[in-house]
Amino acid sequence: MRTDIFARLDREPEPPKIEPPRMSRHRIALFGGTLAFYLAIVIAVLIGSWLVTLDWKVMLFRPYQQWPGIHAFLDYYVVLGQRGPTAVMVACWLGWRSWRQHTLRPLLTLGASLLLLNLTVGAVKLGLGRLGPHYATQIGSAELFAGGDIFPSGHTANAVVTWGILAYLATTPRARRYLSAISAVVSLGVGLTTVYLGTHWLSDVLLGWAAGLLILLGLPWVEPLITRAEDWIFAVREQWRARGRAVPSVPVAAGGPRTVLVPQRAGADAADEDPALEPVAAGSRTAAAAAAAGARPRAHTVRSERTPITPAGSRRPPHADRTPRGGTSPARPVSGG
Repeated sequence: MRTDIFARLDREPEPPKIEPPRMSRHRIALFGGTLAFYLAIVIAVLIGSWLVTLDWKVMLFRPYQQWPGIHAFLDYYVVLGQRGPTAVMVACWLGWRSWRQHTLRPLLTLGASLLLLNLTVGAVKLGLGRLGPHYATQIGSAELFAGGDIFPSGHTANAVVTWGILAYLATTPRARRYLSAISAVVSLGVGLTTVYLGTHWLSDVLLGWAAGLLILLGLPWVEPLITRAEDWIFAVREQWRARGRAVPSVPVAAGGPRTVLVPQRAGADAADEDPALEPVAAGSRTAAAAAAAGARPRAHTVRSERTPITPAGSRRPPHADRTPRGGTSPARPVSGG
């Protein structure tokens, strides 16, 4: 009786699957409001408004010097927003779910969201080129188009998308509510931690939250592509399986004899093979005689069970001066008296 964890999981019922979210009016309204907030932050930074002044005030306040006791903890906590470790952790969990539910949708959704994150956030980062607080050159300046890559905050946007995807793929409404709250707390904490450490401006974090939320809200538009990609992957897998089960056949010229190959024993037993086991051309006299007599290849026997065969006669070559054993020898001449 199996008592391991896999046996128990096999007996557990599968949780009910929730249909992928659709772009309802409520979701479209949230998407539009988040997009307006995103554009407002970008414009506020471009024109050097009060938001840039707030950035400098927070930066000069230096939170990491005001509360040094939590610095060590926040150095580890901010890892929850790094793309590599978080993507590996979430991919392991979603891979387990994909195996349990026999679907690739969780992994494909994670891959699509991270791809959108890299394209959108990366393009804005490189396009605006804002420098971070530690590399700022002029007090009160927005530090744009200076070769930087921190606006919006990648840590914050990645935390929103990576942990929010768990709530997006939840299989029950209760799990979706709990995971939404957990992902919101983690992403808020990661964003504020970057401000505490002085690696990002406050406006970077605000734009990172908006960027990650836009990706999560817009994922239903990508669901048809995810479904098509999953169908294509399963179709390719079935083709490879069918190709592996197919038996290769040898092409034969039209009208020519077909060769029937019979397996032969290798090694020292090859000398004891029956001529009937040799390749026989269909239509020949040997094949016709074997078919008429109903001949079958003899069964292979173990060497110890075979009857020893003694060759008839002597193996010695004939000699003119020798007489066969058992014959009458000629008289020898007698010499002397």
